[in-house]
Amino acid sequence: MTSANATSEGADGDDARKWRAFGAIAISFVTMVMSQSMVFVALSAIADDFGVTLRVVTWVVIAEALTISALMMPMGRLADIVGWRRIHLVGLVLFGTGSALTAFAGTFGLLIVARVVMATGNAMGQSVGTAMIVAVFPKEERGTAIGSQSSAVAIGGASGPIVGGLLLQVMAWQKLFLLLVIPIAIAFVVGYLVLDDARMQPDRRTSRPAFDWGGAVLSALAIIVLVIVVNNPRADPWLSPVILGGLVGAMTLFAGFVWWEARVHAPMLDIRLFQNRIFSLAIVTRFLGFMAITPTRFLMPIYLISLRGLEEGAAGGVLFLTSLGMGLSGQAAGRLSDRFGPKLFTAIGFVMLIGTSLPMAFISKTSPTPLIMVLLLVNGLSTGLWNVSNNSVIMGAVPASRLGVVGAFTNLTRNAGNVIGQAIASGVVVAVMAAHGFEVPLSQIAGTAGASDAFTAGWRVAYLMMTGYATLGLVLALRTNVPAVSESRAEPASVAREVTE
Repeated sequence: MTSANATSEGADGDDARKWRAFGAIAISFVTMVMSQSMVFVALSAIADDFGVTLRVVTWVVIAEALTISALMMPMGRLADIVGWRRIHLVGLVLFGTGSALTAFAGTFGLLIVARVVMATGNAMGQSVGTAMIVAVFPKEERGTAIGSQSSAVAIGGASGPIVGGLLLQVMAWQKLFLLLVIPIAIAFVVGYLVLDDARMQPDRRTSRPAFDWGGAVLSALAIIVLVIVVNNPRADPWLSPVILGGLVGAMTLFAGFVWWEARVHAPMLDIRLFQNRIFSLAIVTRFLGFMAITPTRFLMPIYLISLRGLEEGAAGGVLFLTSLGMGLSGQAAGRLSDRFGPKLFTAIGFVMLIGTSLPMAFISKTSPTPLIMVLLLVNGLSTGLWNVSNNSVIMGAVPASRLGVVGAFTNLTRNAGNVIGQAIASGVVVAVMAAHGFEVPLSQIAGTAGASDAFTAGWRVAYLMMTGYATLGLVLALRTNVPAVSESRAEPASVAREVTE
């Protein structure tokens, strides 16, 4: 065999191994993300079964959000120490166990406990997923890796409400969670056979550094307090002592976390990473971007169903266009970023986001549905472009030994942007409607004289703020001086283990 043929076969083998490894991780990504979006359609059925109010049943979602947000970064750091594969596989076991326990929960309290177990596994999977996907591709294909991950996330997010809605028409909600065990079991078997820490983390130390328990506790407490305050489950006034005290408490805990991390010998999150201008600007850009897209995901269903009077199924079909756009552009953005660099496509994504959010501010109850559909599709395309390119910048700006915790931190930044953006958007709409003298249920917006105009006025303010976030994100993206593509090229490394026949 000639050396040229051997090189070609070696390259083909590496290519097959990386896609097998990606497939193992992608199955878990699609399933976990699908479970998060699927649960929303089951909330009414769960409330009826356990005899609780809709306000109480929202803790099914809040408990999951708290657990994932609090554990994601500590699990990312733990994975850097003990191995990504181990944390990934244990996370799959916990997720599958939690899914089964959720289906068989006899009381609402046990249901919440089961959801926490499920969310713990979800946090473990999300904490290492980005790092593993980046590691199984050579460095010059980092954008392709993150774009492929983005497509998997889009598939999971889009299929959750559709699959959940269809299955709930023919079976009990418990079966939804039992069915999740099947793809998770497949992901575990394939991941056990294909993923290999020795190849994904070749530079991981043999002697393990100590785990930063102080940083893990402080960060978890800060995030829990912030998420509870922002979700405001008791509907307290936003200027009440409870809310203001909670915000002060969260900021104090965050300050304590930074102080601790700057002084501990083996920190969970190395604060010195923020001395890297590229990393810092890209993180802030990411936070602003997710704050800017949240109003569409939160307010558009209200607009379509409560204001326009669309059936839930029809509204879901319209909203699907956002996920479709994100999945399509994410894959393209990854490959183009590898070739031309991520900065250009981050900027293009934000320009497109501004180009959809500004028209959104001025739509009305009578705006043509095809116009709304085009805006949602372009909004999804823009999200895929800037999200994938921005994530590529972040992961390329840190050492390989920190990919786990940084990958978790990027996902935490996304969650924080979503939660805070949603809270601000909903608070603005409620405040504007109250200023117009309307505090009516969503179902009565269209039928109450003047309420639809008040909602539209609040909607306009929220979308103008969204345009402002996106504009600031564009400015920061343009100021992020990413190295040229040729400077970041490296020899590809095989990271997936051959499956024995």
